[in-house]
Amino acid sequence: MQPQSQHGFHPVFCTIVPPHVLDKLSQSDNPDLAGPARRTLESDAARRTRRQMATVVTVPTARATEGEASDKPDRTLYDCGHRTRLPGTEVRREGQEPTKDASVNRAYAGLGATFELLLKAYGRRSIDGNGLPLIGSVHYDEKYNNAFFDGEQMVFGDGDGEIFLDFTVAIDVIAHELTHGLTQYTANLSYYGQSGALNESVSDVFGSLVKQYSLGQSADRADWLIGAGLLAPGVQGDALRSMKAPGTAYDDDVLGKDPQPAKMEDYVHTGEDNGGVHLNSGIPNRAFYLLATALGGNAWERAGQLWFDVLTGGQLAVDADFASFARLTVAAARSRFGEGDEAEAVLKAWSEVGVPTA
Repeated sequence: MQPQSQHGFHPVFCTIVPPHVLDKLSQSDNPDLAGPARRTLESDAARRTRRQMATVVTVPTARATEGEASDKPDRTLYDCGHRTRLPGTEVRREGQEPTKDASVNRAYAGLGATFELLLKAYGRRSIDGNGLPLIGSVHYDEKYNNAFFDGEQMVFGDGDGEIFLDFTVAIDVIAHELTHGLTQYTANLSYYGQSGALNESVSDVFGSLVKQYSLGQSADRADWLIGAGLLAPGVQGDALRSMKAPGTAYDDDVLGKDPQPAKMEDYVHTGEDNGGVHLNSGIPNRAFYLLATALGGNAWERAGQLWFDVLTGGQLAVDADFASFARLTVAAARSRFGEGDEAEAVLKAWSEVGVPTA
């Protein structure tokens, strides 16, 4: 279990690139590939430890707005200058014109797109529901192969240029990490085992929904990939993960083959990566994909609404497993839509991935 703060939060250090990917990369015979991966792993481990220690003695420091929450985002972007001190130097504040730095502008847009989906689709003002300012830092460290949410802000590396490109290029990566903040302020799912995999899956779900919403894509037109465009041209793969077909996102000589399972019968039991949170998230990811495509139309409307209802409904335990989450989605479907196509589609989706709902 993660330590809890005085407010009941346990803000965790969540990265978009799983440790098993970086570990595989760190074993490359090519020092240009292994070096950045190894340094990224070491940096992540150190910051994860600091986050856990800080959570024991402090409360989240991200400041909430006072008074009535605004319908407009409150974004501030910083430049780390390839160092690790956060947040860095302020380079763009809400309402200011775009800068000459594409990374800053992409991060600014991605934070705004996430805010817009939450507001327009679900009536929620920022990730805390009360207009919480959104903070992002770009150009973190040298050749840093990751992006993360540390419980207070977003941070983006530039990638090594050999395997990973700039982590602001994928809007779903930005939305994925910010959704960890949404989870922190709502269901507060523990970052271990099945609850941790649900935490990761929820971030993939809303990351994909933000991308689909921003592109105006219906469920049948979406690629259902997480991090498309993030892998460098020479890498054999399409993205970090596939919600449509977990285990097929990449198959590369250096990165290896995508190890995500798509069904409970292939659930990975491991002590690494907090009990395989980035691996087993493929199972609820596919369930959501199956539901969204079965219902058709815009995935953020019915399928996304049900996931949002469960996440914010107050009945999801912090240590929830897949089955308890699945049962709540069924209940949410019946509550919102009655005994219709939606409830039947939810039952079928979980059945296809082997998660019981009875």
